[in-house]
Amino acid sequence: MSIRHALLALLSEGPKYGLQLREEFEARTGEVWPLNVGQVYTTLQRLERDGLVESDDDAEPGPQKGFRITADGAEELAGWLRTPPDLSSPPRDELVIKVLIAVRLPGADVHEVIQSHRRYLIELMQQWTRLKEEEAHLDLGLALVVDAELFRLDSVVQWLDSADGRLKRAALDPPAPAPAVAPLLRRRAGVRR
Repeated sequence: MSIRHALLALLSEGPKYGLQLREEFEARTGEVWPLNVGQVYTTLQRLERDGLVESDDDAEPGPQKGFRITADGAEELAGWLRTPPDLSSPPRDELVIKVLIAVRLPGADVHEVIQSHRRYLIELMQQWTRLKEEEAHLDLGLALVVDAELFRLDSVVQWLDSADGRLKRAALDPPAPAPAVAPLLRRRAGVRR
């Protein structure tokens, strides 16, 4: 998550001080991503150094020092909002790595590994669903975060189900040795090593 750009967005609404930025960040993100006030001030110092925000020069450093976005900061924010995140390479996902390791690990029951993670994800989805039913209607930011998390968790459960099915089919009909196509696929997908 880009704290830098979130702070620029908040400052685009008008001047604010550090503690106010922290409080507004947490409120706008459904209070699911706590932000350390030290991180806010460190980020503000970098933004000021980079010419993206200005501070009250005559104010003492501390909680009441005001900051405002500059024209360069507004341009940086607009560019960030329009630029899609780089999703061309799969992220390093701990769960995917566990499944890949368990497939080749002697004595590991990869199906049990998958099912234990699946059960955990279902429990998380139930917790998020309860939160959605109880509180999300009160806060649009929280509702959007909850929806995103439910969709994300559901996609992981679907991947686990697909992986389990693929592994069961592979056990019934082991594939013949194949040429090394993984490097070719990585090149086609633009995956860097």
